[in-house]
Amino acid sequence: MASNHARFIALKAICSVVLDKKSLSAFTYPEQDNAFAKSLAFGTLRFYHQLNDIVTRLLTHSLKKADLDIHCLLLLGAYQILCANVASHASIFETVNIATDLNKDWAKGLINAILRKIDSNQENLLTQPHYSHPTWLVKKIKQHYPNDFECIFKQNNTQAPMTIRLHPKYSIAAYQSLLSQVGINSKTLAVAPQALVLDKPVSVYDLPDFDLGACYVQDASAQLSAQLLAPKADDLILDACSAPGGKTTHLCELAPDANIVALDSDKTRLERLLQNVQRFNINNIAIIQGKAERKDWWDQRSFDKILLDAPCSATGVIRRHPDIKLLKKPKDIAALVALQAKILDNLWQMLAPGGTLLYATCSILKTENELQIADFLHRHTEARELKIDLDWGIKTVIGKQQLPEHHFDGFYYAKLQKIE
Repeated sequence: MASNHARFIALKAICSVVLDKKSLSAFTYPEQDNAFAKSLAFGTLRFYHQLNDIVTRLLTHSLKKADLDIHCLLLLGAYQILCANVASHASIFETVNIATDLNKDWAKGLINAILRKIDSNQENLLTQPHYSHPTWLVKKIKQHYPNDFECIFKQNNTQAPMTIRLHPKYSIAAYQSLLSQVGINSKTLAVAPQALVLDKPVSVYDLPDFDLGACYVQDASAQLSAQLLAPKADDLILDACSAPGGKTTHLCELAPDANIVALDSDKTRLERLLQNVQRFNINNIAIIQGKAERKDWWDQRSFDKILLDAPCSATGVIRRHPDIKLLKKPKDIAALVALQAKILDNLWQMLAPGGTLLYATCSILKTENELQIADFLHRHTEARELKIDLDWGIKTVIGKQQLPEHHFDGFYYAKLQKIE
């Protein structure tokens, strides 16, 4: 009964994305059955395009709009059979029974027949190549990365590791020992000195001293932001689009005497930033609600350093957010590129002569990254690129691009200085 309840919760999460077009991160799971339900929801959405093609071919006719939850249920069943470590007979039996929970007993025969066909044809279905990405994104990634697209698609369809950023007051070796004592193995990364990559995901409450601010869950690529910006005492720093505060708190760790302004337009996300600031017991951050493309929040003081973690397509973190493949459309990219340019031009006016602006995205699309910065440099002759000397990512025409790989999310950085 408990496992079937988890399947029902997973179905609700899947429908919220596929049918209601809501972000998976906005879905609220009940406290019970979280792990299994989440694994089923994330897995089904991760392979949605492949599973949808399989199920659609087996349906003799399309389901009515009111019954598209049954279509999603078929995807959930297909995922369990083809991709999850769940016995086929249990997958079919439990999935069929969810039709009763939906008050759609009429669909039981249909679900049973299609899932049994999938089960009997597993070997053939699994050998058919499929990137499980929307067609527009497959074309764009192949165009941008003709030598790397296979690896990108593979990584996007793989669960990302859990990486934490350890507070500098803790010794890496000592904290690894504490982790080992509670059965958590980890490894270090040379390029990100505060990073520990865990062998498997755990609850944050299993991490020693988490509630005391010992660590923050943050991918290693994102941990490079503060390192690249190199905050110093007495710097006036703007962290634009800052919530929920991962990079903000990191800046404070590296320069506790700097003056930091954390800006974001989302009130709910700012509340999460405040919670993180309080957990780390930080007192050198001014939190402001406002839009980075506007000036109505600015007090006219020029910033020494600006971190712009720009709104983007998030195509570098699809493995963490598989719903991106369903929710993002080509028109969204054009709108994001325009917004990024507007924010860049606005914030550049707030940077002091000689100051540094670090532009960052968790995207792998060139229009949001190197082409965006190339256009910016063309518009602003008083800007120059500062080279990023890190053993990380690939050198692009401007900045550095990390493609998704085991230890790093897809990420882009460009470092710019305003000429005095």
